[in-house]
Amino acid sequence: MILITGGSGFIGSNLVGALSENGERVSICDTLGTGKKWLNVSKHEIDEIVAPESLNEILTRRRDEISFVYHMGAVTATSETDVDLILASNLRLSQQIWHWCSQYQVPLVYASSAATYGDGRQGFSDIEDRDYMETLRPTNPYGWSKHLFDRWVVRQADEGRRQPPFWAGLKFFNVYGPNEYHKEDMRSAVTKAYRDAAANQPVTLFRSHHPEYKDGEQKRDFIYVKDCVDVILWLSEQTPASGIYNVGTGRAQTWLELMSALYASVDRTPNIRWVDTPPAIRDGYQYFTEADITKLRSAGYTEPFASVDEGVSDYVRNFLSRKDPYR
Repeated sequence: MILITGGSGFIGSNLVGALSENGERVSICDTLGTGKKWLNVSKHEIDEIVAPESLNEILTRRRDEISFVYHMGAVTATSETDVDLILASNLRLSQQIWHWCSQYQVPLVYASSAATYGDGRQGFSDIEDRDYMETLRPTNPYGWSKHLFDRWVVRQADEGRRQPPFWAGLKFFNVYGPNEYHKEDMRSAVTKAYRDAAANQPVTLFRSHHPEYKDGEQKRDFIYVKDCVDVILWLSEQTPASGIYNVGTGRAQTWLELMSALYASVDRTPNIRWVDTPPAIRDGYQYFTEADITKLRSAGYTEPFASVDEGVSDYVRNFLSRKDPYR
């Protein structure tokens, strides 16, 4: 049995879908709440769903059945200000799962984030060098919590402490795709802008406040969630060297390219309304992100990544434009 924390969330539910379709027995540890998040997993065969407070119980009761743990659960809002809440989930719970997987020798893949790189001034390298990692300065509590756990894991490995037989920490870049609808303001720009674009209305983008970037030419490494799942499954099946891996396309594209792809997918002409970046986030705004995927490629992953034109077209055609947009 495979256990996925955060299995009803964005990336987690896409992973649940892929594993379930492959015939795997999958259990989920997550909170579904009172909204429509349950729809993320409603199409798939699931062995068991438990609340996060029951994690210890299922780890004990089904200890001999669990063959792999995917730890996708986290407080993911970059705007969350309750640092104690963030640390309880993103650091202490992650450490607990690491220790369990180490004790019972169960492989572990966990979600980190490109938010660990902060403003990007130190680059976007996934090398497990503790001196380099010390130079990274995340700009929000979410990114800092993920960075704390990454640094703790690397030290565990460096010092030869007990660890899972295989582990991978995945630094996801700007992910978009089906099943992110419950994330409200943390949804991708594609999801938030789709209805306006389809209705031939303007979509809103932040102006640039950086002299080296024109409006809309800020760049991000946008990656389609299908590609993320493909990477996760490949790592799980091939088990290359344990470590931290960037999960991005390796190619930064502009916000204008992203919105042009969206408007093209609905056969409309781009119509952008520019607004100032809010002062509260302006200083920490990322003008450029691009995953260094050298390690992933060197490990043997050769599959191509979708460009924004390809990914957005698939997302709109197969999900957003349909009455049932869920994966």
